[in-house]
Parts: sequence; structure tokens; C-alpha cells
Amino acid sequence: MPNPIFPFNEYIPDGEPHVFNDRVFLYGSHDKEDGDRFCMLDYSVYSAPVSDLSNWTCHGVSYSKNEDPRSKGTKLVDYYAPDCVKGNDGRYYLYYVAMGPNTLNFGPISVAVSDKPEGPFSYLHDIVNKEGEPLLKYLTNDPCVINDEGHIYLYYGWGLGRDFRGKILSPIYKIVQEKLFNRTKKQIKETKPSIFSCAFIELEDDMFTVKRGPLPVLDSKTTANKYSELYKHPFYEAPSIRKIKDVYYLIYSSGANNELCYATSKYPDRDFIYKGVIISNSDLGYKNNKIPKMYADTIHGSIEFINKKWYVFYHRLTRHNNFSRQACAEEIKINDDGTIPQVEITSQGIDGKPLLAEGIYSSFYACNIYNNKIKKSNKIEAMFCKENDEYIISNIKNGYIVGYKYFLLKGDEELIIYVKGGKGKLVVSDGTNSREILIKKTDTYIPYKTDLLFVGIKPLFIKYIGKESINLLNIEFRRKENENN
Repeated sequence: MPNPIFPFNEYIPDGEPHVFNDRVFLYGSHDKEDGDRFCMLDYSVYSAPVSDLSNWTCHGVSYSKNEDPRSKGTKLVDYYAPDCVKGNDGRYYLYYVAMGPNTLNFGPISVAVSDKPEGPFSYLHDIVNKEGEPLLKYLTNDPCVINDEGHIYLYYGWGLGRDFRGKILSPIYKIVQEKLFNRTKKQIKETKPSIFSCAFIELEDDMFTVKRGPLPVLDSKTTANKYSELYKHPFYEAPSIRKIKDVYYLIYSSGANNELCYATSKYPDRDFIYKGVIISNSDLGYKNNKIPKMYADTIHGSIEFINKKWYVFYHRLTRHNNFSRQACAEEIKINDDGTIPQVEITSQGIDGKPLLAEGIYSSFYACNIYNNKIKKSNKIEAMFCKENDEYIISNIKNGYIVGYKYFLLKGDEELIIYVKGGKGKLVVSDGTNSREILIKKTDTYIPYKTDLLFVGIKPLFIKYIGKESINLLNIEFRRKENENN
């Protein structure tokens, strides 16, 4: 199953994978194609048999915005990143935060319930403290939850507190925080060690009353030791919790805002130590890479053990904004010592096997779009988008490279590339060998052919050299001997 794992017109970011009843379910937000803000649509759950991760089923609307009390009489509610857990009573509980468009305004975490893992879910309650008041300590963002031998642990938080250059935010911004976060100056000041922390709570059997906590368990850049590895990869958002053997893995999006990191502890509520990066959706840091291989600005996801293998689910960006994000997945390894080596983003995705060099592949299966001279992902201009009813990569300028990883090549393939736009040439490469194709300026998509002669499991890179930008529609493989039949 290539990346993205769902149809091109489906946008399920912030994926939390869980195996229930021999199926893997992916819970996530729901972006709109060409949307103008995060999480515009109702929640929708996908699932697949653990034995066939290419066979995903959409279960339709799993939780409607109309279910949340804040939506009554208004459409000004969006559902942000959720998580689901099976309760001790056998029912399924979906935790989420509802926010208004274009504002954070961190209100209470809410929970909905269903008899089935795919829903439909019905609103149950907001998370409250022992006095029955809404839980608002720290920033109630991105809840994740685990049933740990009957104990229900929930994590949440947001880590902004310094800008992306590491500088402390200005006093003016601190005033803005009050309205942005829906917190008073006193609440912000009295939240220790900082309101920007990942927090832990334990829930009562009713699944919405705080039994213990909240307790800060992971530092953001505002509180991390400047000389620690955590300071380089501080908690920002998107916590996710897993327990592997007797170790707790707290997965999160770091302040770099393109990588899923993890910290581990023997305890669910303290002593988490930064361990490393699992994946970057621009491949920064992979094998010491310093060139972003894709436009990237947010990441959220987690890991799951499925049919004797571990996988990481994450999202990538399209449309050159944050608001149309697609679900992707890669196989990962967990070493005997419990560490997780950073994994590469690929086109082949969840199968972990090279793609067959047969037939047509959409440009949307590319895993790399970059220019070696560009060192910031938000400067990458070429991007996945939609043109009429076709999904393409647009605005590919001089020096840009579009990459697919990996294909099983036998050396007898003819490659056809469908492009339109500027005049120049395409350099097709497997990273070592290359072929060149001259292209002319056109207003329609033209097929350009070349013999590949590449053999083995290889990446396929298409570099454009020319004066005006081009668009890429598809690539196609044909066996040369078939043309003589």
C-alpha cells in the first residue's frame, strides 16, 4: 500500500493507530481538501485487517460535530486530534478537544463513547477535576490515552513558549496569550514548571473525572535544560503513549515541527528521558541529512504493533499549507535495547516492500520534492495539489527533484513521464546512473519516454532543468518486449 495510504481526496492527519479485535483502526482529525483551517470536518475512522494493511475500510462519520454541546446553534467548532481507548467496561472512549476556527482557545478535553471501535460515538462528558470543574490546568491540547492494566492514563499539552529560533516570546505576546489560551495571567503564572508542558492525569472509572494529577511529565523549550538533548528536541505538541514490555514510550512532535520524537520511562507519570527521533516528514536528520526532502510544517502520529511488526503512522502536507494533510505509514524497528532508529519516508509505505515497476503511478506517490539549494522546508515551492480532477505536483522549477522510493527494477523497463509546462530537460536517476530527456513547452500533458536500464531495488529521482516551471501528472512503466507482441 503506497503512501498516502488512503484515497487522494481523503485527509486524515494526526493518526493514532490501535488494534482492536484483529483490525487496526486509525483515529485522526479530518481535514478538508483545499481547506482554510485545521480539522474542518467530522471525525471519520478507517480500519484494516491486521493481516492485510492494503485493505482499508472507511466507516463514514464516526463522530459528528453536532454531538458536541458547544456546536449547538453554531458551526464554529472544529474537532482536533483525538485518541481512543477500550475501557474496563468493554466500551470505546474517544478523547478530543473542540475549538473554534482560527483560534486555539484551549477549553476542556471531552470524551465520547461507543459500543464499537469505529463508532458512531456519542458525547459523554468533559474532563473534570474532583470538584466537578473542567480540567484546564496546562494547555488542554491533543489528548492521548492508554488503558494500563485497568488504569486509565491520559496525556495532553502544548509546548509553545519560545519562537522557532529559540528566543523567548515578547511581553506583548504574553498579553495575547490570555485570549489565545483562554487563561488568566494568574493561571499562566501559577502553572509550574510552565504552562507549556506535557501533562499526565489518571482518570476514575467513569472515564472523565480526574483521579490523580495533572502532573508535568515532559519539558518544552521553556523549561528543558539548555545542555540536554531534550532542549534540541523539546516537547511541542501531539503526545501519544505506548507501553512496550515494562517501558512507557511517550511519542510527541518536537519544536522542530517536522519530527516525531520519543522519550521513555519505567513510570507513567515521571522520569521520561529523551531517546531520539522516529521519523521526520521531511527526512531531516535521517542519516545526518540536512536538506529537507519535502515541504513540512506539522507532524503528529504514533506507533503500533500490527501482525508481528511495528509501524509508525504520521501525516504529510499538501497544497503548500497546513490544512490538507494526508495519512502515511512506515515500518519501523525496535532494537533489543528498546531504541527506535529513525526511519526514512518512502513511497512504498506500509508494505515495506519495493513497488513493482509496472503500470501507472500518480505523482502523488512521490515521497520527495526538494531542491538541494533550499535548506528550509517552508521555502520549497513545488507541491502536491489538484488541477481540475487530476492530482499533480505543480510548480516544479529549475533544480527541483521529485523522488520515489523504492522500485524493483529489472533493467528492461521503459519509463514514460507525463509533464507540461516549461522547456528544458528531465534527468532521471537511481542515485548513481542517469538518463536525460529533452522536453518542450506545452499547455497539455505530454508523455516523454526513456529506457531505464536500472537494475535492483532503486529510488527513482526526476530532476528538472529549465527556465520555466513544469507540472508532473504521472509516471508509467512499460516492458519493452510487450510492445513487440
